[in-house]
Amino acid sequence: MNKGLSILLTATILSSCSAQALEIYNDSTNSLSVGGFIDARVIHTQGQTEIVNGASRINFDFKRQLKEHWSAVAMLEWGVNPVGSSDIIYNNRFESIQDEFLYNRLGYVGIAHDQYGQLTIGKQWGAWYDVVYSTNYSLVWDGNAAGVYTYNKDDGAINGTGRGDKLLQYRNSFGDLSIAAQVQFKNNDFYTCDIEAISESACEVLFNNQSNLAQKVEFNSTYGAALTYTLTDNLTLTTGFNRGEFNIVYGTDGTVQTAVDLIYGAGITYGNFDAKGFYAAANINKNKNHDTDNLGRLIKKAVGLESLVSYRFDNNIRTFLAYNVFDAGDDYVIQPNFNADPNDTFKRQFSVLGVHYLFDDSTLVYIEARKDFCDFSSADKQQEEQMSLSEDDGIAIGFHYVL
Repeated sequence: MNKGLSILLTATILSSCSAQALEIYNDSTNSLSVGGFIDARVIHTQGQTEIVNGASRINFDFKRQLKEHWSAVAMLEWGVNPVGSSDIIYNNRFESIQDEFLYNRLGYVGIAHDQYGQLTIGKQWGAWYDVVYSTNYSLVWDGNAAGVYTYNKDDGAINGTGRGDKLLQYRNSFGDLSIAAQVQFKNNDFYTCDIEAISESACEVLFNNQSNLAQKVEFNSTYGAALTYTLTDNLTLTTGFNRGEFNIVYGTDGTVQTAVDLIYGAGITYGNFDAKGFYAAANINKNKNHDTDNLGRLIKKAVGLESLVSYRFDNNIRTFLAYNVFDAGDDYVIQPNFNADPNDTFKRQFSVLGVHYLFDDSTLVYIEARKDFCDFSSADKQQEEQMSLSEDDGIAIGFHYVL
């Protein structure tokens, strides 16, 4: 496989850490590598101190050499919860609230060629992630402004911008230009209600009884693409988009509203986060009907910005500062939608300061602190308080071990 395509594929597999893979089998035709990491941390936020899982995972990377420069590829990755169940929720949902010891993160299979590129099918990182991944290096507090982890900090599976479900994806590179294009073949129906802590089955009952608190969402296929251009050894430019469409059926009278889920934007990266020296990255996006606020209400339009600067010293101490903002303004609630005040304000905004000490490139201890600047103003003070529950200042100390 050519070098440019290999680098691009590696970048999209990895989310927020330096990573290596250990080859455990190779007979010149078939190979198997094992990778992943274990991360555990002590976190204090929202008035609580707790030990939580840090999105630990294990993956198996399979390759088989075929004739005429073709190869078969496959990836299986599971999230692992080594510290037990935890119900603390801290800005970025991640795997810290998972009860299961193992749960699916990635799984795809496909074919690759040195010249013709790679075609894969399954659950995999979306093309949009190529545009924005370079600011995703905080181990504790992810940005949640880049449009990756949509629908109130989920994994981006529904619309294919994060770890997308049911993706058919093509990747290739031509010199300094790399491309990714995908289609998500899926048809999802689910129910939403303006009631806290309600099950989907109970929400479906309300919808069938024509409650004005219930809606049925019919989400269909999506598609997207990304371009990555390596301008110099240190400077990379990215751009891309993702688009989907869904219908909202309101329980009151069966009214149907069609909405387009769209995000587009660009990014810039200087340097290498894992190398010694200076690193900087930023990306910006505009989106509509692409994400929800902290109450699950669909956001009509928003602008997201993520930025990060870092420096790794010769003594293997790495510092970084990140600033992220996701601004939907004060006219973001689609009407009719949960009987909400259309003048509610939603602005997720915070900074993260981190210090990592690397014993080596695969073993590190860290401390990260988050300062919250969010604005969730609402005439309904109860809703305003609920919106703020998952956003707060915080500090975390942890250990990160790459397999």
